[in-house]
Amino acid sequence: MDTSTMINILIALVVILFFYKLFAPVKGVRTINSIEFEQERKSIQDAILIDVREPHEFKSGHIPGAKNLPLSQLSSRMNELPKDKPVFVYCQSGMRSKRAAVIFKKNGIPSIVNLQGGIMAWHSSHRK
Repeated sequence: MDTSTMINILIALVVILFFYKLFAPVKGVRTINSIEFEQERKSIQDAILIDVREPHEFKSGHIPGAKNLPLSQLSSRMNELPKDKPVFVYCQSGMRSKRAAVIFKKNGIPSIVNLQGGIMAWHSSHRK
């Protein structure tokens, strides 16, 4: 095998690893669709709903009852979340909220539910 083939294989492996990390489920975090998300959130009285989008995104529309805790500020504001209550988290498309869920897990929040597809999916399911 020549050097250029080995480099191409290495690049392909790095790309595959990148996409796996991007889309793989997070251990200990449930990712559910918007209908299940809404039903579960409403059935758990002390659940906390967190929108991890930036403030200007939050102001343009959010799920009623959500608290805005931007991903960019999450590490410095973790003390605002009680560790004994379930957290329901969402963003625009589901990618930032997945990253936020990892941070929540590392900071001892045991019950985390992520909205698959983010607020875009939630809006789609509420327009019907």
